Formats: sequence, structure tokens, C-alpha cells
Amino acid sequence: MEKESIKHLEFIQNIITRMNTNSFQIKGWTITIVSALLAISVSAKNPDFIIISIFPIILFWFLDAYYLTQERKFRGLYNDILNDNVHQLKPFEMRPDLYVKGKFSFWSVLFSRTIWTLYISITVIMIIIYLYLKCY
Repeated sequence: MEKESIKHLEFIQNIITRMNTNSFQIKGWTITIVSALLAISVSAKNPDFIIISIFPIILFWFLDAYYLTQERKFRGLYNDILNDNVHQLKPFEMRPDLYVKGKFSFWSVLFSRTIWTLYISITVIMIIIYLYLKCY
């Protein structure tokens, strides 16, 4: 493998790492904001704050899916450069737009098992807590 290709792969790997870090931080922010709204709801004795938490959950779900979509696209680019499958690329060119269908699509990532189970389960838990507090 050429020195130029190795450097190109290092650049792509750095992008993949950043996207993965962003996704991880979004999950942390989701838990933090939902926990804060739950604490406010309990201390204020107003369960309506729990319903408000559903909006950031959905927002972070979409944002997390966006970063994971970008990560998948750059992984596809990385693999193609590694296997020398991309002949139309210039040296050091980044073209994640070449990967748009199948597992690289936003909707595929949004409803992937690893993403939707986290955000749906948080939403369901918050709704259950809301109903419990509303009834008692």
C-alpha cells in the first residue's frame, strides 16, 4: 500500500472516531437532560415536565442517527480505499455522498436495533413514570 493511501486512511479514521465520539456524547446528553427533567418533575410535583422530556429524546435520536449515518459512510469509504475499490476518487478526496443506499441511509440507521431500542425504551420509561405520577 502506498504511503499516500495510508495517510488518506488515517484521515478517514480520524473522522470516524469523531463521529463515534459525537454519537456517544449525544447518548450521554440524552440521559442527563431526561434525568434533570425527571428530577425537576418530582421536586416540583408536576409530572408535565416528564412529557417535555420526550422532545429532547426525539431530537437527540435524530441527531445520533445523523452522526452514525456519517460514520457508516466513512467506514464504507475507508473499506473501499483499503480494498482499492474506488477508482473515481482523487488522492485524499472524501466522498461520503457516494454511500447513500442500504445500510448507509439515514432511515436505515434511525431504525437500526442499536439506536431505536435505546430511544424508544427511554421514551416508554418516561411515559410509564408520567402515568404513574399522574395517577398517584
